[in-house]
Amino acid sequence: MASRESFEVALYAIGGTLKAVNLIMEKKFRNAFALVRPPGHHAGKYRACGFCIFNNIAIAAQYLLKKFKLKRVLILDIDAHHGNGTQETFYETSKVLYISLHQDPRGFPGVGFIDEIGEDEGLGYNVNIPLPFRTDDHIYLKAVNEVVKPIICQYKPQFILVSAGLDGHYTDPVASLSLSALCYQKVYETIVNLASEICEGRLVSVLEGGYSLNFVGKIVTAAIAEMSGTFYSIDDKVPVAKERIRKQGEKVIREVRKVQKAFWDV
Repeated sequence: MASRESFEVALYAIGGTLKAVNLIMEKKFRNAFALVRPPGHHAGKYRACGFCIFNNIAIAAQYLLKKFKLKRVLILDIDAHHGNGTQETFYETSKVLYISLHQDPRGFPGVGFIDEIGEDEGLGYNVNIPLPFRTDDHIYLKAVNEVVKPIICQYKPQFILVSAGLDGHYTDPVASLSLSALCYQKVYETIVNLASEICEGRLVSVLEGGYSLNFVGKIVTAAIAEMSGTFYSIDDKVPVAKERIRKQGEKVIREVRKVQKAFWDV
């Protein structure tokens, strides 16, 4: 639902995101988390979609390409839903590598399948990992370690942007994954380490979805703690998926690797 103030608030979200990028590129900070709303990754070039009015992360990537003349920008999308607007924006370029881990997209947004791998100059620079509903930490982290991490290491981005959707938590009322807060903590540990190794730590995380009032704040705190090198202990149960779901998830990972082997060593 939009209100009379939505447009102005959405402009502030873009401004906050670009401010974070500037702070990193000006070397005032090593990394930053833009706590902005509304989210953005469903918004396309010419339309709003979902809860998204403007695509904050896509605008940040374009900004890095145009203002700072970067050649390789990574967008890692960890929202429970596929970022269809982000994919659309960069589907035909190699200057932005888009990797998305998300739940089965057949219901919404209808795109984000394994065989969507980019076109023209962007062929091989679009990676979708559509996981089954109720995927748990084990399968999610397996996808990160066996697909996401090796591709990022080979691409060697000059800047990492994270579409930080936190709606994959098992208590989230909007999405259908079964991740724990500890999973997000491990994902951020991996991202921060990769940024440190590959692009001088240059990392901006931008808030997307996440609607569990009991946990979204804790997960954000855990992410920021990892980004700042601060110890933070988070207490949460770790759901275990049914064997059928785990097998489905492992099959998806195998299929993604099979498709992406044409472009990356996975």
